[in-house]
Amino acid sequence: MANLNKVILIGRLTRDPEVRAFGNGGKVAKFGFAVTNRRKNSQTNQWEDEPMFIDCEAFNRGDYGTLANQIEERCRKGAQICIEGRLHLDQWDDKASGAKRSKHKIVVESLQLLDRREDGMGESGGGGGGRATSSGPARGSAPAPSRSGSGFSNDTGDDGSSGEEIPF
Repeated sequence: MANLNKVILIGRLTRDPEVRAFGNGGKVAKFGFAVTNRRKNSQTNQWEDEPMFIDCEAFNRGDYGTLANQIEERCRKGAQICIEGRLHLDQWDDKASGAKRSKHKIVVESLQLLDRREDGMGESGGGGGGRATSSGPARGSAPAPSRSGSGFSNDTGDDGSSGEEIPF
């Protein structure tokens, strides 16, 4: 039987990313993320927002991975982003009570900025910049450019994509 652990969400950062460097030169960016679900209240017949708060982390992986660096440079509290990643269950022992604790988080593998760039560097007439990735050397055909925002990922080009923008 096949297994798949893939998450794609659009939401907003609830806090600025916290970045830590490892002794081996790696880096992790941790940030809070909120997604809002809407549901109709059967008693008031009004639509209500139901926010869900999720902890996320992104790593610099491999020789070409710079996802944590990109998040540190470009993402701030309130920014709207699209993340792709996988669910991970963190487990630990509570120091105060000794009880086992756990929570799900998302390990981000790629991210796309959805807000308009305000520094004038985005594409004209579209609503944002193109797709930037942290992938390795070019191999095969490039992925289609994003509609808006800037995307970046930890992909190392194993899917045959070069990570370069297509100029059309």
